[in-house]
Amino acid sequence: MAQEFKLPELGENIETVDVTSVLVEAGDTVRKDQPVIEVETEKASLEVPAPFAGKIEQVLVKAGDKIPVGATILTIAPAGAQPEPAPAPELAAAPAAPEPAKAPASGPAPPAAKAPAAASAPAGVATPAAAAEREPAKVIEFARPQLGEPAPAAPSVRKLARELGVAIERVPGSGPGGRISIEDVKAFAKRLIASPAGAPAGPASAGAGPQLPDFARWGEIERQAWSNVRRATAGQMSAAWTRIPHVTQFDRADVTELEALRKQYRGRAEAAGAKLTVTAIVLKVAAAALRRFPKFNASIDAEREEVVLKRYVNLGVAVDTERGLLVPVIRDVDTKNIVEIAVELGRLSEKARQRKIAPDDLQGSCLTVTNLGGLGTTYFSPIVNWPEVAILGVGRAETQAIQEEGRFRPGLILPLSVSYDHRWIDGADAARFLRWIAEALEQPLLLALEG
Repeated sequence: MAQEFKLPELGENIETVDVTSVLVEAGDTVRKDQPVIEVETEKASLEVPAPFAGKIEQVLVKAGDKIPVGATILTIAPAGAQPEPAPAPELAAAPAAPEPAKAPASGPAPPAAKAPAAASAPAGVATPAAAAEREPAKVIEFARPQLGEPAPAAPSVRKLARELGVAIERVPGSGPGGRISIEDVKAFAKRLIASPAGAPAGPASAGAGPQLPDFARWGEIERQAWSNVRRATAGQMSAAWTRIPHVTQFDRADVTELEALRKQYRGRAEAAGAKLTVTAIVLKVAAAALRRFPKFNASIDAEREEVVLKRYVNLGVAVDTERGLLVPVIRDVDTKNIVEIAVELGRLSEKARQRKIAPDDLQGSCLTVTNLGGLGTTYFSPIVNWPEVAILGVGRAETQAIQEEGRFRPGLILPLSVSYDHRWIDGADAARFLRWIAEALEQPLLLALEG
């Protein structure tokens, strides 16, 4: 008997997805966990696998469809299932059964007549009673992936929280078991607006402002809809800029010696299937800096007026893709050597560019590193990736004249910047943090001594 397969929950706050590819057709035989469709969320592309082996009977979606969680994707006849009986042929009209005698008005109503038993029907013919008793198609649903305990809230409540720029996980629920209501979200947003930090902005406010003029009055125009990634980026950046009082500080590192070492040992990384890039080295240094300056490995809980200090070191890396900016997360960077970091960086970057990145790969970072050196830029002011409290920017290294003991020598200068949340981090903290990173890059032995 065919069973419906519905789109499972794919992650926190994911309510709808875009179908990018259908990988099966009606009549195909699939194995358990074989991908059947590819979908795209705001930040990731995912393959949705079959819940069991069987034969595809119907495919109910196509590429380009936008479907909600819970929508039926296809129907599958499980492997080994008995085929459905053929539809019963129409029978010649039987003589009408005599109408039962009416009971006297004063007497009790007669018991309802029972439907004829299926056994009394001709062989191979389904009676109306048997059809009515036929078991409906079962619904197969996936268990939610373990991406952390989700906040107990309905999709409409989550949608409102996103529109208001409120992190649903921070909203205290007043319902049974801490369930969060629309009123809870509104009350939480009002408290944030009244707080000194000001009101957070979300995707809805990213485009808020005066009405645009009619640009077509002055010439030809073209309108392009935002992609899911661009929409999510706009909301995140607007929320971060509104929530966080940003300050950016700049420094530079003489990486002449480091570049010589990188070229000398890059063959070891290549043997492991990776490239020994400046980004991989900076990630290792940044991880050591978070251990030395734990104030930067934190998140602010403004509602409780507390700071959450993290004992782990996960680093996000900004990756430029054709869909927009994605930030995969490398976990436990402080426990890995530079070659291991390079391998992981290459793997996650490729997954991001190939639209194979999973939602869990984009969560849990403590600090983000963004390197625009490959595009030729020098100094820039990155926006802190909320709920982090700092972001490290790296520009393109250039050969410059360096004065040393009254003489000039050529040196390879790497531009560095750090943007930070001034509610928690002071300028002196940021200066020490960035200078330590610069010195660790200038003197690789420092990382072994103090990192």
